[in-house]
Amino acid sequence: MIGLGRFGRALALELIDEETEVLGIDENAEVVQALSGALTHVVRADSTKEDALRQLGVHEFERAVVAIGTDLEASILTASLLISFGIENVWAKATSEAHGRILDQLGVHHVVYPEHDMGQRVAHLVRGRMLDYIEFEDDFAMVKTNPPADIIGLPLSNSAVRTRHGITVVAIKRPGEGFTYATPETVVEADDTIIVAGRTRATERFSELQ
Repeated sequence: MIGLGRFGRALALELIDEETEVLGIDENAEVVQALSGALTHVVRADSTKEDALRQLGVHEFERAVVAIGTDLEASILTASLLISFGIENVWAKATSEAHGRILDQLGVHHVVYPEHDMGQRVAHLVRGRMLDYIEFEDDFAMVKTNPPADIIGLPLSNSAVRTRHGITVVAIKRPGEGFTYATPETVVEADDTIIVAGRTRATERFSELQ
């Protein structure tokens, strides 16, 4: 994890929680000190210097994340070095479309736009009755929402939810229980929570139904 600002730190700590070993790298001594003991290894280094990265064994890793956001030059130079090392999966944070295009041109395997993506997600949650929202590429999304009145009390096979709304109910949660897969025989009740999947606009329209 190169760059331990808010995004890099949060991602690194989440990976640690999932029992993944993480080498954290940042130029800021205070940041490094603050995360000492929290990550598998955390060091202060200039990630734009090939020798510094090689001394840390970065070239031997299979996955690397460039989480540098404020210094565009450092982000690009670091990503370029990681690609030149032949690392199989390089992820990089982009702060703008232009930044992202440069990272793509360098050969970065996964370019992420955390601020933009979170803004989109929150906008969907604010606008409709969605409880959670995940959008994938190719115009596909999954939404957690409450069921509209027109499918309540009916088995999903009789509700024609797919033909009428263009979505599929994939999971259902009863109050006090965990999520389970939905089946054609599943009867949706008013106090259930459901997860639906489909084209982005279709899931948005469905979540806005009353």
